[in-house]
Amino acid sequence: MRTDQLNNVRNLGILAHVDAGKTTVTERILYVTGTTHKRGEVHDGTTVTDFDPQERDRGITIFAAAVSCVWDGHRINLLDTPGHVDFSDEVERSLRVLDGAIAVFDGVAGVEPQSEAVWRRADRHGVPRIAFVNKLDRAGADLDTAVESIRTRLHGTPLVVQLPIGREDTFTGVVDLPRMRALLWTDDGVFTEGPVPDPLLEEALRRRRLLEETVAELHPVALEEFCAESAISARTFATVLRDLTRTGEGVVVVCGSAYRDRGIEPLLDAAVSYLPSPLDVPAVRGVQDGSPQERAADPAAPFSALVFKVNATATGRLTYVRVYSGTVRKGDTVLDAGTGRTERIGRILRVRADRHTEVDRAVAGDIVAVVGLKTSRTGTTLCAPSAPLLLEPPAATDPVVSVAVEARGGGDADRLATALARLVEEDPSLAVRTDAETGQTVLSGMGELHLEVAVEKIRRANGLEVRVGRPQVAHRETVASGVSGLLYRHVKQDGGAGQFAHVVLDVDPLEAGFEFRSSVTGGRVPQEYVQAVEAGFEFRSTVTGGRVPREYVRAVEAGCRDALAEGPLGGHPVTGLRVTLTDGATHPKDSSELAFRAAGRFALREALRACRMVLLEPVVEVTVVVPGDTAGGVLGDLAARRGRILDTSARTDTVVITATVPLAEVFGYATRLRGRTRGRGIFTTRAAGYAPVPGVTSAGEPSR
Repeated sequence: MRTDQLNNVRNLGILAHVDAGKTTVTERILYVTGTTHKRGEVHDGTTVTDFDPQERDRGITIFAAAVSCVWDGHRINLLDTPGHVDFSDEVERSLRVLDGAIAVFDGVAGVEPQSEAVWRRADRHGVPRIAFVNKLDRAGADLDTAVESIRTRLHGTPLVVQLPIGREDTFTGVVDLPRMRALLWTDDGVFTEGPVPDPLLEEALRRRRLLEETVAELHPVALEEFCAESAISARTFATVLRDLTRTGEGVVVVCGSAYRDRGIEPLLDAAVSYLPSPLDVPAVRGVQDGSPQERAADPAAPFSALVFKVNATATGRLTYVRVYSGTVRKGDTVLDAGTGRTERIGRILRVRADRHTEVDRAVAGDIVAVVGLKTSRTGTTLCAPSAPLLLEPPAATDPVVSVAVEARGGGDADRLATALARLVEEDPSLAVRTDAETGQTVLSGMGELHLEVAVEKIRRANGLEVRVGRPQVAHRETVASGVSGLLYRHVKQDGGAGQFAHVVLDVDPLEAGFEFRSSVTGGRVPQEYVQAVEAGFEFRSTVTGGRVPREYVRAVEAGCRDALAEGPLGGHPVTGLRVTLTDGATHPKDSSELAFRAAGRFALREALRACRMVLLEPVVEVTVVVPGDTAGGVLGDLAARRGRILDTSARTDTVVITATVPLAEVFGYATRLRGRTRGRGIFTTRAAGYAPVPGVTSAGEPSR
C-alpha cells in the first residue's frame, strides 16, 4: 500500500512520566522499522530524538521531537514528548495536533504523577490511546499491578491483550491473547512466533476468557458473537478493540522491555491496528468570517494547517505544522489567518529529529516542517488565501516562576534582548518583561528547571555570560472577608464636558460558582487551597429602575477588571472575588462610559483596601521516592518547607511520599534531597493551584 494514503497515516505521540522509557521506546521503533541502523541509548547520549546538547547532558527529554517511519505499509509520524512537569506545555502543544498516542508506564511504578497529568490532558483533547507497560525485565516489575493502577488512578478500562512470558530478568516474550500465539525475543533482539508454551496455556486461556467477557460488556458486536459462539474470534477482536480505542471506552494494554528490544513489534502492530488515521478523527473546526466551519481531512479541500512548534536559530526559522486539509507545495503563498499577512513556503521538510528530507508537497494528515515563514508563531493558522479559516490555537499556561537576568558584559544587553526574544518565539510558555520599578529584565517560566534550561540555552547558543537572580514566584491576592455598600463618586470638571459617575459596590469572596483548574483530584488538597484560582472573578448588577444604564454597567465591570491587575498587599493580581453593583446615579450631561469605567476602577481599589485580603502562593504536589532508611529525614525536611503530607506508601525497599509544598520552598530541593539520601532519592512535581501564605493579610491578622 502507498504510505501517503490517508488511511495508512498515523500521527502519534509518546506520553509518559519522566524516566518511564519514552525516548528508548521511540529509539527502538526507529530501529525496528529500519529508519535507523544502530540502537541509540539515553545514558550514552546517542538517541535520535534527544539531539539537543542539554538533553544529552541531563538524560531527559526537554523538547518535543518529531520523527517519521514506515511500518507494515503505514506512515507513522511520531512525536517524542517530554515527561518532566516543567515542560508540560510542550506536551500540550503536541496533543493539539495528534490523532492518537502511546502512553508508556513503568512496569514497577505503574501510573506516576506526570503520566496521570498527561493522561488527563489527552482526555481533554479527545486523543485515543493505547498503553505500553515498559521495563518488565526490572526487579519488582509486575504487569497486573501496573494495570490495576491504570484502572484505579486513570479510571480507564484496561483491555490486556498480552500475557508476559517470564518475570523480571527471565522475561523473554509475551502471549498474544486474541490470536493465542507466543511472541519470543532472543538476547540479541531476534523475534520469533510460535505456539503458547504448555506451562502457560491454562493461564493464557483464563486471561483470554476475561478479555472476552470485558469486551463483550463494552461492544454489541462482541456481545452478539460471544453469546452465539461462547468465544470471540481474532478477527472480531481486531475490529472491536479498534472501535473501543477510538471511542475511549477501553485502553488496549501491551507490554515489553524497550531497553532489551522486547515487545516493540507487537506495539507497532497495535498502534497501526487500533489507533486512528486522519480519516477516523472528527473534521477540524475553525471560524470563517465569524461563522463556525469544519474541514475534513481531504487533500482536495482548501488548505489549512496549524503551527505547533517553532525552532528559531541564528541561520533561520524552522516552523512545524500539522496539515489538516488540502495540499501545500513548495513556493505556494499561504495566509496567516490571525494577522491577515501572506507568507511564502520556501521548502517543505520531512522531519527526523534534527535531520530533514526535502519533499515537494504536504497533504492533509501530514506533520512536516517548513522553511521561509517569517512571522508565524506557535498557534498560527496557515490557510489558502482564497478560503481563510482560523483554527483554535493550543492553550498556553501562565508562567509561575520568574528570575531576573542580565548580561555580564555591559555591551551585551542588545544581544541578550535578541536571544530572549528568540526563546519566547520558540517556547510560548516563557515570558519576558521589564520590571517597571527596578528596570530588571525578568524571565518567567513553568519551573526552576525550565528557567535553568532556558538560561543555559542562551549561554550555549549565543556565547553570552548571563547573571541570574533568585527565582520569584507569581503570587496572587484574594478576598478573605468583603465589604458592603461602598460608595464612590467620580466627579471631574476641568473645563468643557465634565465626568460624573456614582456607584455603590459590594465585594465578597468567591467561594462557589467558578471553576478551580487544579491537577489534583480526589479531595487530596484541603479546601483552603481551593479558595482562589485562575479566572476567579464574577461581576453582577442588581441595580433596578434604570438608575445605571446597561452600557454604563458594562463600563463599571471593565473598570473593575482593570483594578484586578494590582492588589493592595503587594501589587499582585487579584482573584477569587465577586463584585456586585447595587446602586448608582448619573448626570444628564457629564456621565459617560469613560466616567463609569474610571469609577469602577477607583471604587474597587478602595473596596479592596477596606477588605481583609490574603496573599496566595503557588503550591505543587511533590512526589518523593527515597530509600526506606532515609524517609524520616525527608519527611522532616518537607515539614520544614511548609509541606503538607498527603500520603506515604512502601514499595519493596523504597518509600513514596506525596506532599503539597509551596513552590518557593521547592527551589534548591534537588540538592538537599541528594544530600539527605546520599544521591538515591528522586522527586517530581506538578502544579496544584494556590494556597494562602500564613500570616500575610491586609488587616495584619494571621491567616486561618
